[in-house]
This record gives sequence, structure tokens and C-alpha cells, in this order.
Amino acid sequence: MKTQIDPKTTSRARAFEMWMTSPMPMVTLFKTFDVSRLVRYCKRTGYKFNMALCWCICKAASGVEEFYAVPQDGKLFKYDSLAVNVVVDTVDGSISLCDVPYSEDIAKFNEDYIRLTDKVRKECQDCLLSDECAIIGTSTLLDTELDGIINQFSGRWNNPFIAWSRYRKRGWFKTELKVSMQFHHSQMDGAHAAQYLECLQKIIAM
Repeated sequence: MKTQIDPKTTSRARAFEMWMTSPMPMVTLFKTFDVSRLVRYCKRTGYKFNMALCWCICKAASGVEEFYAVPQDGKLFKYDSLAVNVVVDTVDGSISLCDVPYSEDIAKFNEDYIRLTDKVRKECQDCLLSDECAIIGTSTLLDTELDGIINQFSGRWNNPFIAWSRYRKRGWFKTELKVSMQFHHSQMDGAHAAQYLECLQKIIAM
């Protein structure tokens, strides 16, 4: 559910005033994650790595209140649920966007992920929940290994955006993944994002 709130009544009041009208309000952080356990978990369960990582991204965000308040069109909106946006390659050779609602149960999230992305892939139409959930955008570039990704800023979407490419093997037992996180400064500060990334690493390593 989406509800407009007065930024002045929130802890983001000063940040909203300072950064909402900034021509370039986005901040990008880069972090290298140890995803060794997550890779082994996916091989054991048969889950797709990207699905499992998307679940971890939402799981970590579910305990951070800043993720639920999203700046849009000069206003601040509060949501009571989260979803992750994934880019889907469609059967016509193009791409479409698909929002997958977060569930605490990874099996349920996996079912929704497969069902919704398959539907988008076949129908070549976006499936969006931006009026219902706070969205965490993602993008995956698996054709190469990258050190970082910075997304364009159009002013149309202000939600957090997390991107990655192929993971890298480091020796026999360690696997690393370089991730970039872009966020609107009026939504959260660097400290919030840094703490979130630390939480995400812990969940990935569980």
C-alpha cells in the first residue's frame, strides 16, 4: 500500500529539503561480497543464483525503514511492503521489467519469481507493482565480469538500484561478487546504505 507522508515529520526532513531538487541526487557505493555459501546453497537446492540474491537483497532491506519511504515527483511516499525489480529477456528479443513481491519464505519468493518472470518473458509486457510496493531495482550483466556499474539517472525512478555481473572464483573454495548500490540521497544517507550492505553480506553468508 502506498501513502503520501509529510517529509517534515520524518527523520529525512533535512535530507529531503537538501537533495530532492538536486540535479544529481544519486549516490553509488561499491562492495565486493563473498558469495561462496550462497553459490553452494543454490547448487544444493537447485535455486537460481540471481533469484536467491534478489531474495537476500529484499531480506536485508526488510529491516531498514528507509527502504519503505520513496521520493517521487517531489513528494515522499510510504509503503508497507517491498518488491524487487528484475530485467527479463523476452521472446521477441527485447527486454521487459518484472516486479517480484518479497516474501520471508524463500520457497514462496522463488515460486513468484519463476511464475512472474516467465509470464513477462512470454507476453513481452512489464509487470509492475510500483503503486503497491517499495521497489528495489536490480540489473544483472552476466556476459562479463565488471568492477562496478553506475546507472543513468532520469528522475523518473528514484528507488534504490543494485547491479552486478558474473561472480568470480577465488581459489578452490571462495567466490566473490562485485556489487554496486545506487540510491537517492533524500531517501537515505551513506551510513544507512553502508549498514545495509553489511547486513546483506551477513544474510548472503548464512
